[in-house]
Amino acid sequence: MARKHILLSIHPVHAEKIFNGTKKVELRRRRPNVNKGDWVLVYVSTPVKALLGAFQVDCIIEDRPDRLWPIVRQDAGITRKQFYDYYDGTDTGCGIFLTSTRKYPSPIDLNHLRRVWVGFHPPQSFLYLTIDQVKQVESLGQRLY
Repeated sequence: MARKHILLSIHPVHAEKIFNGTKKVELRRRRPNVNKGDWVLVYVSTPVKALLGAFQVDCIIEDRPDRLWPIVRQDAGITRKQFYDYYDGTDTGCGIFLTSTRKYPSPIDLNHLRRVWVGFHPPQSFLYLTIDQVKQVESLGQRLY
């Protein structure tokens, strides 16, 4: 089965925690269609506005927020209050556990991405990538794996 690739937009504070190893699960209100072994490219939102690296999906857990919190609290990089504020008004939460984190030697800023990846707009949440889009990222000198 071919691996899927998605691009996630992540706030700078959370991306920093992913790449320094203190955040090992990415929380989402909506579950992207990814599975164990798929790759996630990390686009860091304003003010950074750059593709910073990637990680591989270890597993995904979906559950009610009150049942998800005990599972993710040690690895989410946020407080209990932040967690429940984020999931306020939702019935289901998603935790994407990550492995094989790779920070690129040099971030790929938004302007550079747009020169190579015609029509690129950072997604609000996530974007499924085609194999051609993955090759465009790799053509910038950044190996995904």
